[in-house]
Amino acid sequence: MSTTNGPADDEGKIVSLSRKGQATIPKKLREKHGIEPGSKVRIRENDAGEIVIEPVPTLRAFRGAATTDASGTDILAEERARDADRGRRLERD
Repeated sequence: MSTTNGPADDEGKIVSLSRKGQATIPKKLREKHGIEPGSKVRIRENDAGEIVIEPVPTLRAFRGAATTDASGTDILAEERARDADRGRRLERD
C-alpha cells in the first residue's frame, strides 16, 4: 500500500488498497487521533453515502460515560435504527 506522491489537502490523502482491500491510514492522521497499532477503528457509511473511518475509544476512555442523560438502551435503539435505515437504502440500490 502506498499513498500518492504530492501534498495532502483539506480533502484528505489518497491511498492505494492492497489486494486484500486493506488501506493504510496516513501517519499524520493516526498520530492526531491517537490510533495506535492494534487499536480499533469503525468503518461505516454516513447518510450522504460517504465512507467514514472513526477511531473506537478504548474501555478506559468510556470511564464516566454513564453520567450522560441518555441511557444505554436509548443509544442502542438509535444505532439499530440507523443500521436498519442503511440496510433499507442498500436494498434499494
